[in-house]
Amino acid sequence: MTAETSQTLDRGLRVLKLLAETDHGLTVTELSKQLGVNRTVVYRLLATLEQHALVRRDTSGRARVGVGVLGLTRQVHPLVREAALPALRALAEDVGATAHLTVVDGSDALAVAVVEPSWTDYHVAYRAGFRHPLDRGAAGRAILTGRCKDIQDEEGFVLTHGELEAGASGAAAPLPRDCGIEGSVGVVMLNESVPPDVGPRVVRAALEVAAVLR
Repeated sequence: MTAETSQTLDRGLRVLKLLAETDHGLTVTELSKQLGVNRTVVYRLLATLEQHALVRRDTSGRARVGVGVLGLTRQVHPLVREAALPALRALAEDVGATAHLTVVDGSDALAVAVVEPSWTDYHVAYRAGFRHPLDRGAAGRAILTGRCKDIQDEEGFVLTHGELEAGASGAAAPLPRDCGIEGSVGVVMLNESVPPDVGPRVVRAALEVAAVLR
C-alpha cells in the first residue's frame, strides 16, 4: 500500500532541488514551467521557504537557495562522515597516504572526513574542518571538474603538486552527481608526484563512497 504524501511539501522540496542545481537562480515563471504548476502556487511556495531562510530572492526577482540551508547541511556532515569512513580507511591503507572526503561549502572546499594510514613512517597531517578555495588543491579542482562533464579527464581524477602544502601531492576524484552530495574523495602524500596506480584507486573509492550515500 502506497503511503500518503504531501503534495505541497513535495513541491517545496522540488523547488529547493531546482534552485540548488543552478548558480544564477530561477524566476517564478521558470519555476512554474519546470514544476508544471501556476505562478500563484510558486509564489506561495517561495514565500513559505523565504520565511525559513531556505530561499532568498534578489533585486531582479530571481530565487536562489538561502543561507538557512547551511544550518541543515551542517547536521548532514556527521552522517556523511560516518558513511564514508570505511571506504576512506581502505583507501588510506591501500595507498599509504592520508585519505579525505571533501564537500562544497560556499566557495570553499571543506574536508569533512579524514583517515590517516596506520603503517607508514610519515604522512601528511590533514584534519577534518580544513578548508581551502575550490580552485586550489586536488580536492577542490576535482569538484570543479565534476561540474563540467565536457572537461573531465578521461581517467576521472585530478592530480596536483604543491598547491596547498610545499612538497605534497594530491589526487582526487569527484563524487558522481547522483549521490546527492557535491564533493570529492582524494589522498594527499609527501611525494614529488602521485604514483600511477593511485588515481584509479581514488576513483574507485569515490564510487564506493557514493554508493553508501545514495
